[in-house]
Amino acid sequence: MKAIWNEEIIAESDDTVVVEGNHYFPMNSLRRELFTPSDQTSFCPWKGTASYYDLTVAGRENAGAAWYYPAPKQAAAEIKDRVAFWKGVEVVE
Repeated sequence: MKAIWNEEIIAESDDTVVVEGNHYFPMNSLRRELFTPSDQTSFCPWKGTASYYDLTVAGRENAGAAWYYPAPKQAAAEIKDRVAFWKGVEVVE
């Protein structure tokens, strides 16, 4: 799977986990230089508290485009150390 934004591959892996229709990529599959930690958080009753990354590609910023669960609840243990995308990021095979 590939995650693409602004015509750039931002993550690529053959080992994604799909939860609620979202592909969660391993952290080590990210092009880390494109990601900046965000102060944004959200809460899911069964997954826990999500943290976000802002994405910058070719001078364009996509705030909060990636999210992850630093300490997921037991029910979501399979997405620990994984990142998912939204806000216009395409996930393709």
